[in-house]
Amino acid sequence: MTPIIYKDESYNIIGACMAVHSQLGPGFLEAVYQEALEREFFKRKIPFESQKKLNINYNGERLKKYYVADFVCYNAIVVEIKALNYLGKNQFEQTGNYLRAINHKLGILVNFGSNSLISKRVLTQTFPSKEFV
Repeated sequence: MTPIIYKDESYNIIGACMAVHSQLGPGFLEAVYQEALEREFFKRKIPFESQKKLNINYNGERLKKYYVADFVCYNAIVVEIKALNYLGKNQFEQTGNYLRAINHKLGILVNFGSNSLISKRVLTQTFPSKEFV
């Protein structure tokens, strides 16, 4: 059996997300959840970087384009938040691209847009290797 990576850290992050969803419920813009989650992370002493710029390399050169992750927590976990009716393949692939861009193993995709909070763990191994650094 493969151990769950960042189990305690994931639990803390998802707990903070649940607190925000419990307070606000669905229906707000992503930016509202972003700000509320920053406050909740700070309150719970979860280390995070908000709106983290993720550089992309191609053939050994940095591209001008870059990704912006909603959060990187514990300097190890990409947290991507959404406020959608449902999560589709594109949202999982986006999170996977973020992981590859900074060579991290775990992402948490969180959807605040439904009546119940939805959170999914996304592992780098789920996605084929590409030319990202």
